[in-house]
Amino acid sequence: MRVLMIHCHPRADSFSAALRDAARRALEARGHVVELRDLYAEGFDPVLSAEERGRYHDVAENLAGIEDHVESLRRADALLLVYPTWWYGMPAMLKGWFDRIWAPGVAFRLGESAIEPLLTNIRRIGVVTTYGSPHWLLWYIGRIDRKLLGRGIRRLCARDCRTDWHTLTRMDHRTRPECAAFLARVEKALARW
Repeated sequence: MRVLMIHCHPRADSFSAALRDAARRALEARGHVVELRDLYAEGFDPVLSAEERGRYHDVAENLAGIEDHVESLRRADALLLVYPTWWYGMPAMLKGWFDRIWAPGVAFRLGESAIEPLLTNIRRIGVVTTYGSPHWLLWYIGRIDRKLLGRGIRRLCARDCRTDWHTLTRMDHRTRPECAAFLARVEKALARW
């Protein structure tokens, strides 16, 4: 399987970077081809400019400047997102990646009554994330991130697209052994992909 891994954290020495490395190790050990796009490391511009928004619905023109990311997405059988959850959602850089790359003609086509999915090559979406909040608070506010990915983004992929969530809550209060245990759980889970 070809896995497009999107990593989004500004620090190379972060726990998120350790999760990225553990995930990649597990997937490659299983024989999967992993294409890593580290948004901060490559200096990805998440801003959808006025010019880009002006040509957003022009399928012949809307890929200018993002062709390499679009090709990565089109080659993928699976998508793995590794990021910290900030303010109950993905970092702005990752949201900007969706805004710019998941464009008409790439991720969807505007149909008569609803958008029609175009990323039917993606059969699996995985998320590896951390939260500062406790589990009960995420439940109380309605798990906004899961709804966005599970009901919105997933809908643009294969009809039977599977989603996997690997989360560590209360990140700011975790001990080193707890973080190490979560790393091991992520690696074990992704080794089963």
